This record gives sequence, structure tokens and C-alpha cells, in this order.
Amino acid sequence: MEKDLLIIGGGPGGYVAAIRGAQLGMDVALVEADRIGGTCLNRGCIPTKALYANAQLMDKLAHADSFGIKVDGYQMDMGQVMDRKDSVVDQLVKGTDKVVEDNGVLILRGFASFLSSEAVEVKLHDGTTEVIKAKSVIIATGSVPSSPPVPGNDLPGVIDSDQLLEMRELPKRMVVAGSGVIGMEFASIYNSFGSEVTVISSTLLKRIDKDIVKRLPLILKKRGLKLHDGARAKEIRKTDTGLLMIATNKKGETIEVEADVVLMAVGRRAFVDGLKLEAAGVIFDGNGIPVDNKFQTNVPNIYAIGDVLGGVMLAHVASHHGIACVEGIATGEAPHHGSTVPDCIFIDPQIAYAGLTEEQAVAKGYEIKTGKFNFVANGKALSMGETDGFVKVIADASTLKILGVHIMGPHASDLIHEASLAIDHQMDVHAIGNSIHAHPTLAEALHEAVLNVTDAAIHISPTKKKK
Repeated sequence: MEKDLLIIGGGPGGYVAAIRGAQLGMDVALVEADRIGGTCLNRGCIPTKALYANAQLMDKLAHADSFGIKVDGYQMDMGQVMDRKDSVVDQLVKGTDKVVEDNGVLILRGFASFLSSEAVEVKLHDGTTEVIKAKSVIIATGSVPSSPPVPGNDLPGVIDSDQLLEMRELPKRMVVAGSGVIGMEFASIYNSFGSEVTVISSTLLKRIDKDIVKRLPLILKKRGLKLHDGARAKEIRKTDTGLLMIATNKKGETIEVEADVVLMAVGRRAFVDGLKLEAAGVIFDGNGIPVDNKFQTNVPNIYAIGDVLGGVMLAHVASHHGIACVEGIATGEAPHHGSTVPDCIFIDPQIAYAGLTEEQAVAKGYEIKTGKFNFVANGKALSMGETDGFVKVIADASTLKILGVHIMGPHASDLIHEASLAIDHQMDVHAIGNSIHAHPTLAEALHEAVLNVTDAAIHISPTKKKK
């Protein structure tokens, strides 16, 4: 079989690349070993957001009294929660399958491996084998959970995020080893569900701005979530009552926490198992597949996108890569797409950010000005009863161009995109500051934070000057 474009991996990078290739007139084949949508749709972004919706509802019920609503005797059926999650995933997978097929993309269900730089063998699930020769090949095989070398990590009850998404019983006690996005999202969700959650954290959400890192532990503590920051997991032991997590903190002190389930959420690794990259001559450096600005590997007709690069592992980045890569193949030129990556963390309160942190901006040599606005002074947030958090804006002191925006608070994941657009287009604070923002909305918090960079915020009392 001969094709213009062969894509290995049908996740958010691969299937998007396939659709874009078909739109540009290419004859496209897409190989997927599991279900279209990859980790994001089947075992990541979407199922966790379905659970997050349940967690938000549980939080609302817990605080219904403050809205004058009396709710007694409610309970959560974990089996039904998981059934709903599966239903959401199934609906999206079926819809995505249809869109891919409607674009004329040939979907091959099976495992792909390189025979050479020119040919790929696909072992189909029906037991047959297909050899495909393609003008261009895109590797979009994504990532899988990594397993840290902690003694006891193979004990029953020690699980990864994929396994947790299949659990139909709510654990009474849970330890989460890892405080990145995956670990903190599950910790927040299960804390809302009613589990006793303890997080063992070496560095809390290390990509976020220092002011959020400073404020967040206080909010988590108020919600009943236990956090041991600056600690590392050393050993997991089986006990008569469950599992014992043993960790040490920065002072060398031992921390012991008992649990029914230990979630290992220390990160993910690029997945290239079984691809036989060596047969094609493609370099894998142990972290990921190196590419140039066209997503081209060291082999001219072979490209790679998304998590398999070993960089920022986000579904929307992979999709962006897919479109840019295919357009580059079609035109022969390096793609010209935005480079600002908004990142969202679905905990309570939500966290979202784009651009540089204050520390990164200073390290790059910028003289900066910052503006901040607390959600407690925002009318919409106050009416919602969700006032924890703030918006922080970082700008170049000389040009007032926006360098970074960091949000912790209600609907942060929805608010960040105005900021991302501004950063991508090198707008200054006046571009947002002079734009009318509807009232009453949460977006006014971003508006006020931008105005605060130049001390022009309206709903902030002026700083008292010393006489």
C-alpha cells in the first residue's frame, strides 16, 4: 500500500494531523493500536475532567448551606460516577472516529513498526499484516506513565493514573506520590470525593509562578488535603491494614503515611516501544525524538510531534504540532504558528498560566512590572462563592508588553486564553486595559490586574505612601 502521509498514533496529535493532511489533499493513513484520541481522550484529559465535574458538584453540595439550600443524606455512587465518565469518553471517541473517517482518512487498527525509512509494517488486530510505503511519516505515539524506582512500587494497591481511572470503589485513604499536574488533579478530585488524601511532593507544581506556589498550600490545607512539600518517596511497605508510604523531607526527617491506595504520579515518558526506530535510522536520545523547526527528525521524510518529543506533554500542544507539521510538509516551509502555550490545572481553585513566570522573566534579563487582582474583590466571583485566588500579570517595565499571566481562581482555564493571545501577539497592557470587559464577569479580574501594572486599577485601594 502506498500513501502520501502515514501517521503512527491516533492521539490528539496524530488524528488532528491526519484530518489536516486530508484537508490539504493528501492520501492519509492513520495507525492506532487502541482507540482514537490517545491518552488524552481515553485515559487523561477527558475522563479526569468528567471526574472533576463530579468533584465540583460534591463541593457545591458540601457548601449548599451558605446559599440557603438544605441538602441532607446525599451520597456518591462511585460505580455510577465511573459509568458517566465512560459514557463521556465513548461519545467523544465515536464522534472523533467519525470525523476522521468522514475526511477520507484510512484508519488501520494495529501496531506499527519500521522496516526501513521507506516502509512501515502494521500488524492489524485481525491477524493480518500490511506494509505501507509513504512519502512522509509522522510519529505521534505519545507517552505513558513512568514508574519511579521506589521499592514496593509493584505491591498490590500501588497504581498509576490509568489504573485509578478504572477503580470503581472509593478508597478511604490515598497517598499521591508526585505533585505535578496529574498528581494534584487526582488529589483534588479524590479529596472532594471524600477520601483522606496525602500528597508527597518534591516540588509543588514546579512550572507555576512563585506567588501561586506560596498561596496554594494554605488553600489545600483549608480543604483538608495534606501536603508534604519538599519530600521524596523512599519505600512502600505492605501492612496489616493496607500500605505504608515512607518518605523523607529536606531536613532528613522520616514521614510515614498509611493508605489503602498509593497513586504513583511522578510523570510520563515518551513512548517508542516496538517502533523499531533503529530500522529507519531515527534518533531517540532517551528523553524523546529530536526534531527541527519543521518537526523533521534526522531522517528527512520522517517527522515527530507531541509527547514523543519529550518536551511539554500537553494534548493541545500535540494538536498544534500536528497541524503545523502537516502544513510544513505541504508547503516545504517552516510553519508560522503561535508559540505561547496556555497550561491549565483542574484543581480547586483552578490554575492557568501562559508566558513567563516572574522568576523566568528576571532570569531572561527583563526589568519587570507586575499587577495583581484578588478574586475576592470581583463581583461575579463573590456571587458564585468562589473567591480564593488572584490574577497576576507580568510586563516588561520599558515597553509594557505582557510577558506572562498567572491565574488561580474560578474558571482560570477559560480566562487564560485572552492572556495567551495577548502574549503571542506581543500586546502591551494598554491593549487589554483599553478593551471593554463585560460586567459582572470573572474576566474583569484579568482586566483589573492588567490595569494594576500601571497603578490604574479601579477596584484596588491605593498604596499608602509614607510621609
